Amino acid sequence: MSDMEFSIPVELPLDADGFIRRECPHCEQKFKWHSGPANAEAEQQPAPETYYCPLCGQPAGLDSWWTREQLEYAEEAATPTIMEAMDAEVDKMFKGVKSTNIKVTRTGRLHTPEPPMPITEPNDMVIVTSPCHAWEPIKVPEERTGRLHCLLCGAAFAV
Repeated sequence: MSDMEFSIPVELPLDADGFIRRECPHCEQKFKWHSGPANAEAEQQPAPETYYCPLCGQPAGLDSWWTREQLEYAEEAATPTIMEAMDAEVDKMFKGVKSTNIKVTRTGRLHTPEPPMPITEPNDMVIVTSPCHAWEPIKVPEERTGRLHCLLCGAAFAV
């Protein structure tokens, strides 16, 4: 079988303000960060290598912040494409197999599930900006008060 490597884009919804829900890999609390530059100043900034949880202050790599729901949705959304690619690989594997002693007849296809229903992103939480990196706003649960941490540097600040 050939090496199959491809990417499958999966769109995740944003709320009305352009924020996407995130989950801290350490404290497992949810918050939101802005998807893409929030303003002209943000466009001028270098891309961070690490983000900090605004709720617990712990750092993690850029690909560590998916919610469980987002990961499940991405897997379900990618499965039909993966199954179709696997089916095509099986066809290629047996195409041209000729022997006087072996006859290969394919009698079925791999089951390709229907794509999942799109997920939605509610317009919840309140926008907060850190004093040190105001161009990178976050959204935190409305009931959250007290100490928060900057998404970019982890510095603590009060709200």
